[in-house]
Amino acid sequence: MTNTEKLELLGAPGSPYTRKMLALLRYRQIPHRILWGGHQDPPKGYPSPKVRLLPTFYFQASDGTLEAAVDSTPITRRLETDHEGRSVIPADPELAFYNDLIEDYADEWLTKAMFHYRWYHEVDRKNAGPLLIYWSVNTASKDMAEATAQAFTKRQYDRLYVVGSNDVTAQTIEESYARFIRILDGLIAIRGYVLGARPSSADFAIYGQLTQLGIIEPTSAKLMTDLSFRVRAWLDRMEDLSGLDPDEDDWFTPAEARTALKPLLGEIGRVYAPFLLGNAAAAAAGNDTVNTEIDSRAWTQPTFPYQAKCLMALRNVFNALPDDTRSDILETLSDTGCETLFVN
Repeated sequence: MTNTEKLELLGAPGSPYTRKMLALLRYRQIPHRILWGGHQDPPKGYPSPKVRLLPTFYFQASDGTLEAAVDSTPITRRLETDHEGRSVIPADPELAFYNDLIEDYADEWLTKAMFHYRWYHEVDRKNAGPLLIYWSVNTASKDMAEATAQAFTKRQYDRLYVVGSNDVTAQTIEESYARFIRILDGLIAIRGYVLGARPSSADFAIYGQLTQLGIIEPTSAKLMTDLSFRVRAWLDRMEDLSGLDPDEDDWFTPAEARTALKPLLGEIGRVYAPFLLGNAAAAAAGNDTVNTEIDSRAWTQPTFPYQAKCLMALRNVFNALPDDTRSDILETLSDTGCETLFVN
């Protein structure tokens, strides 16, 4: 693919990862074309991915055919190789590591809050069901949309257990979301973004989840505005950063990052690290269920082999770093809970 060709992707407004990648493409000024819809009615002539997730990117292979890709994190890194300039990955290896860790937290933990708030509370379920139908098929009749929304809503409500949402864990998820909004408020107040005065892939991952939590789901959206108008306004700015003129000096220095990121790393260590460790242990033992404790409460959910791979990927990145960089990172992670992910 050349830079003059438009990259195509299939997505929906209610998909946080679609919103993540669209905002990233705009910021990076990568020509693209969004195909609104879903895999229930896929675009004709396009290949199907192995796993039907949104967004689905269609990359041109060397033989001219299209190949489908769905995982936002490796797609982001592929775009870094395919398109020069306006990088969302810091060049400094220590900053790049923090970026990877925070992006993973957003993609894999904040999405639990997104799914929880969308389907756990009745007011949110009634809001989300019809929207999800019309987002995919905006010509659907009212009767068909209502019937489909009811069936889909029941299915999603019955699947809350998949992300660990239940009457026991609801407090853990909702308190973590509220703490995160307060932490993000303080962090972006420093220089505008998570890692300085320019956005990283971690910013776009956070943004994707918060487009749902802060705008679409009534309960979590109200909580966001109650806690931080700054964060709510940040979402609108993040949507299109194509006009931003970034400079390499806009990133935090490692010393600045070690101080600025400490509260966020503490939240990641408080909730996401114990989940990652519990999930990895369950996967290694061949158990279908994760039974662990998060924030002093029981946590139970199905084991996710993919998230065990996420932990392994983070460890591989950490272990590949120079000794002095690893030492600086471990000092920063000390007493946050995140250090448990990287110390045997």
